[in-house]
Amino acid sequence: MDGDRVEIDGGVMEGGGQILRVSTALSCLLGLPLRVRRIRAGRSQPGLRSVCLLMQVAMPCVLFAASPSELRLKGGTNAEMAPQIDYTVLVFKPIIEKFNLTFDCDIKRRGYYPQGGGEVIVRMTPVKQLSPINLTERGTVTKIHGRAFVAGALPIKLAKDMASAAVRCIRKEIRDLYVNIQPVREPDNQAFGTGSGIIIVAETSTGCLFAGSSLGKRGKNSDRVGIEAAEMLLGNLRHGGAVDDYLQDQLIIFMALANGVSRVKSGPITLHTQTAIHFAEQLTKAKFTVTKSEDEDSTKDTYFIECQGMGMINSSL
Repeated sequence: MDGDRVEIDGGVMEGGGQILRVSTALSCLLGLPLRVRRIRAGRSQPGLRSVCLLMQVAMPCVLFAASPSELRLKGGTNAEMAPQIDYTVLVFKPIIEKFNLTFDCDIKRRGYYPQGGGEVIVRMTPVKQLSPINLTERGTVTKIHGRAFVAGALPIKLAKDMASAAVRCIRKEIRDLYVNIQPVREPDNQAFGTGSGIIIVAETSTGCLFAGSSLGKRGKNSDRVGIEAAEMLLGNLRHGGAVDDYLQDQLIIFMALANGVSRVKSGPITLHTQTAIHFAEQLTKAKFTVTKSEDEDSTKDTYFIECQGMGMINSSL
């Protein structure tokens, strides 16, 4: 085996945990011995144990397992530099299930920076193979909803302030929709530590989902947190793609494994996505092409990500 070992440079492109997540999952699935050098060379902070990032590594592997899996993931559920668990449940899950898979995500306890301490149980049934996806029609926004949360020692007023600042910001641009952001206080037995934040999701007529989110931290005004999330959502809606900037890179590994051609329309290609494509192509036989969309509307900066998947088959099913 040693002669076939794949050497991966963990310092190129995004230079972070993305490289480790994509290449570890693929090496596990393909039975490729792997050596990653200079892991997270481009990062100042050592990696935070984020439940959502652990899930990104584990999911492709358990999808091609012999029997159903139950993963108990512990760490931060709402942490900086990683998707929030709410994003995973509200956006990632419904879209990723279009690859013809299903999973269940049970949030037992939320955990915040810096201690983590959260726990999420993910249950997943294996598949014979993944179907390709076509996410190219944006549709029109039909619904905007979200939740602003506080946990631990923080007063609910902070959540209310985040929510109303976000609503005000969205109203400036989208006037004809009711924006429903619920302020919530996480029950003490379902949260570890102190934290606050907000996630806002927009749904479209074609079933596309976009989000904006932000986390509170000491010294950061709660209006600012709400406005950040609202501006992120509006930015994701402006580019005219059918996925938001944070889902882009999370789709790549599934597109690479799927059987057939997947097409996704997105906004500007992020460095995370370029990195995921680079390593997915290096490790699998999948072929990606990225083309600028020649839309009638020249103000939009949109792209098509197309992938001829490798057609991974679950030999144990």
